[in-house]
Amino acid sequence: MTYLRSDFCAVGAFAQAEKRLRGRVGRAQGKWDLGANLRPAFPLPAKRCVSSAGSVCSSSPRSPMEYVSTRGGAGAVDFEGALFSGYAPDGGLFVPQRIPSLDRDTLRRWSRLPYRELVKELCSLFVTAELVPRSTLNDLIDRAFSRFRHKDVVHLSRLKDGLNVLELWHGVTYAFKDLSLSCTGQFLQYFLEKKKQHVSILVGTSGDTGSSAIESVRGQKNVDIFVVLPKGFCTQIQELQMTTVIEDNVHVFAAHGNSDEIDEPIKELFTDVDFARKYNLMSLNSVNWSRIMVQIAHHFYAYFQCAPSLDTTPLPMVEIVVPTGGGGNITAGCIAQKMGLPIQLVAVVNSNDIIHRTVQHGDFSLSESVKATLASAMDIQEPYNMERILWLLLGSDSRLTKMLMERFSVSKSLKLPEDLHRKLSETLRSCSASDEDIVRAVQRCWEENRYLLCPHSAVAAHYHYSQPNSMPRCCLAPASAAKFQDALLRAGLVPQLPPEITALTAMETRSTPLERGQDWAQALREQIEAVARRRGIAGQGVTQT
Repeated sequence: MTYLRSDFCAVGAFAQAEKRLRGRVGRAQGKWDLGANLRPAFPLPAKRCVSSAGSVCSSSPRSPMEYVSTRGGAGAVDFEGALFSGYAPDGGLFVPQRIPSLDRDTLRRWSRLPYRELVKELCSLFVTAELVPRSTLNDLIDRAFSRFRHKDVVHLSRLKDGLNVLELWHGVTYAFKDLSLSCTGQFLQYFLEKKKQHVSILVGTSGDTGSSAIESVRGQKNVDIFVVLPKGFCTQIQELQMTTVIEDNVHVFAAHGNSDEIDEPIKELFTDVDFARKYNLMSLNSVNWSRIMVQIAHHFYAYFQCAPSLDTTPLPMVEIVVPTGGGGNITAGCIAQKMGLPIQLVAVVNSNDIIHRTVQHGDFSLSESVKATLASAMDIQEPYNMERILWLLLGSDSRLTKMLMERFSVSKSLKLPEDLHRKLSETLRSCSASDEDIVRAVQRCWEENRYLLCPHSAVAAHYHYSQPNSMPRCCLAPASAAKFQDALLRAGLVPQLPPEITALTAMETRSTPLERGQDWAQALREQIEAVARRRGIAGQGVTQT
């Protein structure tokens, strides 16, 4: 293994950091064991108090909720500051400085709530009433979910052989990202309208994020959105959901590269602090904390739907199986665990298996290239939210997180310290699925239930069919099968397409190509600058309180 001075200053720094980690693990307090071999390695808060909402908090009920960078080099911000950011100025990701801890009474009370009310309760813990009054927060969330097709917003299908599928895809674009992005779009509008400000949103997408982000802000006068999609790595439907939106504030780029390659120029622009500040640059990828916050609700709702009873001691365990790409949804699950939800998390991936290798072997390193798979939205090699997970497991040690992530940034290879790997493997299980596994899971689910899975949901079903389990299990379904015709055709099945999707093929399209060999970062800079000049808005600055 080669140690780089630019990452650690010296080989000894890493050895000292690993020694500190070992010491911290040995001193860790408050590990909890709720049975079924689950022992999340997060330390519980030292102080607890009951908030006005009835939850148990890890600090004073009057203390503000602030967000800090995983790398420790940026000042603390409130929810508004985290919302209007992409990466933190030091290259890290924003995380809550403290995470609320919920007691049994709160869990019981929440278990009776419909999904949208659960989202309101969770968001109220992370967004202070001084910043957004509770009644306003409730209204924003109701407005966010008003376009969802299912009356319950999300829906649990109970299928044969104990297969529980939580359908998270009843939003406008038939993908789970509509849930968090519709809320995030409403939060943005609230602050922008109050302060008469404009922002430029820059988003890279592996398939579904782009269209969900576009739908959350399309037509809004105080927002311009710039979306970069990987040409040839999305399905035709995913691409059309972006390129057919002909709005003055929507700017789509079709890059001839994969999803990891398009992340590089995007991160370059965000880490150019002067440029990001001048053009009010922000992200709606799951680097944005608001997305993670809303997604925490998926795990609570899945638990409440599948737990047999909340009247037993200890509370029953539920296994949540999470199709994983960039790692936002699994990060939300880790935070739910730390809040006190008794769940066993399983990260399931396709052939792009960096998270699986990290959980199983501590090998956080890139493969030679991204593999194109049937589960295309998960064709990701650099799951940026792994940084948040490592920060949680390291007990909020931003210095060590920074050292590890900077080493990975340079070498694209990182062997986790032994104790950190142990804590990760205690917190997560993992599984990878090939295209053949995906096809077999789709076929079996159809044969047994007459129920169509998208290829990403099929990765979770593959785990379910191959790993018998005694505890209740819920598989998160991130997208509708209707968006992935090629995968279904491979399984010998033909989906019935909704009229909204069928209509896409006849609509006008608009996008700007980004060719290989072209300076993509510079092309994006020039387009953002040109739009700002046309609107006369460059240099406004978004005030962050």
